[in-house]
Amino acid sequence: MSCMPLQAPPHSQNTNTQHIIKKPRNSNLELYRIIVMLMIVAHHYVVNSGLTEILEKEPYSPAYLSMLIFGAWGKTGINCFVMITGWFMCKAKFTWQKFVKLYLQIIFYSIIIYGIFCVTGHEQFSVLRAVLFMFPVKSISDNFTSCFLIFYLMIPFINILIQHLDKRKHAILLILLLLVYSALPNFPKYSLHFNYVSWFCIIFIIASYIRFYGLPVKISHKMWGVITLITVLIGSASVAFMAYGWTSGAIRAFNPFFFVADSNKLLSLIIAVSSFMFFKDIHLPHSRLINAIGASTFGVLLIHANSNAMRTWLWTETVDCVGHYGDSVLFTVGYALVSILIIFFVCAGIEWFRGKFIEPHIMKVVENFISKKFHI
Repeated sequence: MSCMPLQAPPHSQNTNTQHIIKKPRNSNLELYRIIVMLMIVAHHYVVNSGLTEILEKEPYSPAYLSMLIFGAWGKTGINCFVMITGWFMCKAKFTWQKFVKLYLQIIFYSIIIYGIFCVTGHEQFSVLRAVLFMFPVKSISDNFTSCFLIFYLMIPFINILIQHLDKRKHAILLILLLLVYSALPNFPKYSLHFNYVSWFCIIFIIASYIRFYGLPVKISHKMWGVITLITVLIGSASVAFMAYGWTSGAIRAFNPFFFVADSNKLLSLIIAVSSFMFFKDIHLPHSRLINAIGASTFGVLLIHANSNAMRTWLWTETVDCVGHYGDSVLFTVGYALVSILIIFFVCAGIEWFRGKFIEPHIMKVVENFISKKFHI
């Protein structure tokens, strides 16, 4: 007797068939990935540069609210990024090559950037620290890269779980998880020991449910765009409410991003899901350029948010976010927008070069070594 449920999730095609019939993937989700990473870079422009402290001290500046809204979407962007991963990986085969590529990508930038900063005097060389780069997991509470690496290892086991759930059980599991991790934390007195590894697993389960069954309520593509716009406006209004609540003394702590950060906040999740539903159904033809840039987005994150030394050099010394914050809203926002675009495309170019000219040679050596030692 089969142990599979009566209402098993729809499975992907046979692996051999997938190798024979390989259709070029539309670029809608790659475009979404690019926009998401720009949101994350914009968030870092505000929170990693010392600009947040300036905004707290100067709440009556004309550019005050615009910069808070500009940098409010980083945690939402994390949800979107993991949603894309869940959408593809819930039906993809997990291989050791994929994980090794991810691991090598992480330690490559850690070692190279650390070496450059040691030479330029931004870091002091330490043999112990150099060795520890081979073990990139540092924290599961606030380090995206560490958490994503652990989460990636869990994907094959999450897939076993969701493939043995029928539609009803899958939905019940989601309701329970979202109640505990997303709905209740919006109340100030509710205490949750939150970590990104478990939250990424929840996002994966959400994305897999959408991939297998769709959402319970049928909503048109146009309406998903409207919902995205409305929820972004509500999120912006929540930032303004919290910011001016603090200014008036009604709120004791300066926490303008309370309703959109951290990633498990309900509003952050709704924006991520609605925007994902909108972009996944955009009829965008295959674009090699968009796909190439989209494939570089994780590298953009690994480069520009690599370390404290990188944050100091990039946002304080080079871009000088605080120095370019002024009374002119147009200049302040314009400078910030141009800065994040330049940072994004420079980092994407570096990652494209690494992926095309460096990674294939490293992977060839690694694959030959593993095949000889472990006969894989």
